[in-house]
Amino acid sequence: MTASNPASPARRNEAWRQAGRTLAAAAAVVALTGCEDKNTFVAPPPPKVDVATPVQRPVTRYIEATGNTAPIKSVDLVARVQGFLQSIDYQDGSFVKQGTQLFTIEPETYKLKLEQAQAAEVGAQASVRQSEADYKRQAELVQRQAVSQATLDNSTSARDNAQANLQQAQANTKLAQVNYGYTKVTAPFDGIVSAHMVSVGELVGVSSPTQLATIVAMDPIYVNFTVNEQDVLRIRAEAARRGLTPADMKQFPIQVGLQTETGYPHEGKLDYVSPTLNQSTGTLAVRGLVPNDKRVLLPGYFVRVRVPFDQEKSALLVPDTALGSDQGGRYLLVVNGDNVVEQRKVQIGPVDNGLRVIEGGLKPEDRVVIAGLLRVIPGQKIDPQVTKIEQSQASSK
Repeated sequence: MTASNPASPARRNEAWRQAGRTLAAAAAVVALTGCEDKNTFVAPPPPKVDVATPVQRPVTRYIEATGNTAPIKSVDLVARVQGFLQSIDYQDGSFVKQGTQLFTIEPETYKLKLEQAQAAEVGAQASVRQSEADYKRQAELVQRQAVSQATLDNSTSARDNAQANLQQAQANTKLAQVNYGYTKVTAPFDGIVSAHMVSVGELVGVSSPTQLATIVAMDPIYVNFTVNEQDVLRIRAEAARRGLTPADMKQFPIQVGLQTETGYPHEGKLDYVSPTLNQSTGTLAVRGLVPNDKRVLLPGYFVRVRVPFDQEKSALLVPDTALGSDQGGRYLLVVNGDNVVEQRKVQIGPVDNGLRVIEGGLKPEDRVVIAGLLRVIPGQKIDPQVTKIEQSQASSK
């Protein structure tokens, strides 16, 4: 009897394994197809960047320089007569008024010489009176022909000699009086007197004038500084435009600040401008005169100086942090109408109340990138966030 031969168990297992591999391959294809759909590139949104239009306000333009202070008067006090120093009549470093007695050089000898000269002058005056009276008598006798003309001539000569002797005596008196006055050394003007350089009892004025001390005037005080040639040309052009004369320019205010001070708290006026430039340095020497009643400024200080010479009614200003620089100079990043960043070359001016003056290359309606400069590049499209520039009220140094 014939029976069918069913599949063996080994063959059935192989068939199941083959079917499993086919299903796994199909699942992998489906999975890969799904991944490709999820990884499709989507461009990121434009970065949000703060932009603002430049600030417009009046700006005063200054010439800025570094200078030094100097006294308007500084005199060495010297002994102009010989003698022993009798007294020192002030405290070292004190402020004294004009005419204050500072030193005394033994006055007795010079007082006696003055009295001697005065006595000689009195004797000369008596001789003049006597010779004048004798001359008148002889002149009357000559008219009556009682004496000869020679007698009158002798009387005239005696009278002239007596008058000459009187003039000599008067000159000697004045000289003795001057020398006697030199025994008291006084302050020639208001100022501070330095420490004395001689001691009481020391012989002074032996062969040449002996320096006793130095007096320095403190109020007002000079401020010396220099201006470069380009600034000189700018000032002269502005003065010509406004019709200012050299005398008018001397009325320009000058502002001064110490290295440790904020701003320029000391104000004065221009006092002197050199008529020629220094060819070796290309600068012009200028001097200002500044009140110094509180004696805050001492001679020899280095100071910051600025002189206002022009005012722009509507200047454009941006934060200093908005500026960039490269080999071509300074630039700003400006956003155009399509919200695309552009690099704009600009000419910068001074800092005014914390903001930088832009002298060229920028328009009032331009939108300037003021924050996030590192996140944008020229040619990139951005999402501008319009804001306002905060104006710092702190004065620049």
